[in-house]
Amino acid sequence: MATTPTAQTKSGLRQLKPNEVLFNDGDPADSLYIIQKGQIRLFKPKGKGFIEIAVLRTGEVIGEMAFFDEDGSGRKRSASASAMVPTEIIEISFAAFGKTMATLNPWFKTIINTLANRLRKANSRLKELESNSTAQYGTKVGEYEFMKTNEVLRVLSTLFLVFKTHGEKHEVGVSVHKKTLDLYAGDIYGIAEAKMEAVVLTLKELGWLEVADDADKMPYLFVMRNLELLRSLFIFYNTEKQLPDEKKMRIGQQCVTFLEKILQYAPKNPPKDIANLKPRDEFDTSHRFTQHFNIRPILEEFKTRNIAITADHLDDARSIQIVGERAVQDGDILLEIDMAKLQRMYPIIKFVNSVTKQNREKANY
Repeated sequence: MATTPTAQTKSGLRQLKPNEVLFNDGDPADSLYIIQKGQIRLFKPKGKGFIEIAVLRTGEVIGEMAFFDEDGSGRKRSASASAMVPTEIIEISFAAFGKTMATLNPWFKTIINTLANRLRKANSRLKELESNSTAQYGTKVGEYEFMKTNEVLRVLSTLFLVFKTHGEKHEVGVSVHKKTLDLYAGDIYGIAEAKMEAVVLTLKELGWLEVADDADKMPYLFVMRNLELLRSLFIFYNTEKQLPDEKKMRIGQQCVTFLEKILQYAPKNPPKDIANLKPRDEFDTSHRFTQHFNIRPILEEFKTRNIAITADHLDDARSIQIVGERAVQDGDILLEIDMAKLQRMYPIIKFVNSVTKQNREKANY
């Protein structure tokens, strides 16, 4: 479970790891922060889950409102904040900020305090409206999920729509400006910014999406390498949501590692750029084992590197009929495998596991 760092009164540069909590709702507040690099997720606990408030980026300020509380002794954080990616922030203590404020012209101080009071009143009104609403997280029974299946579907369909409709040719794929994506995701479809950002970061980490500079030299140009991958992910999630829980795909990390090695070792199937594969649309349970594959060299590599993975970890892949039975012949360990299905399902498995990991991490705040 992530923990909140001890409150500090000194100013200086701080480094945050992904999912590291900067502060929690209700914590004592004695500093504000300027984001030098990275992204901060701002959220509010409610019921068994959280309400997403905003995603703050390079150059933005966070935690400043507590400074303007009328009673300085009771300053509290009004929301929680955590890093989404490796993030650098400058911490400025309220004591240091107060000294700077004291040197300002009285007119400037009046303007700043007036704006702060108006923003505080607007926030209070939003909280009242929120309390009177039936927020899904507040009424949810059971374990909290940051990204539910329907939410993943909404994000994937929005990404596909925007790239398909507004995308322009790029040397490595199709590009869309962040402003266009924000318009559809936030203003039209009401997708929480943190959830869209989480999927974008996942696609980026997996190598399927790149972020390039736009005409203003700002990193706001999103380049998707393969639109068919988005479509296949959408079809998969739409199929999964109709299945009972016990039949949904669950592939452990050891199995993923084994499957990745099979793709690397496969005879007549050299390592390929998985992101550029064109997955088929079908996700049925039919299968054909196109070859017998010798997994002995892979098992020997795992043993040499002291990696605790055995052939039994392939049982997860067997449950979705990527692999079949295995047999020993002349010292080799032969595995039935549908290589075509493995190639088209591997990107989907990686994406699903990444979303599952995010849900697990964000449920522990």
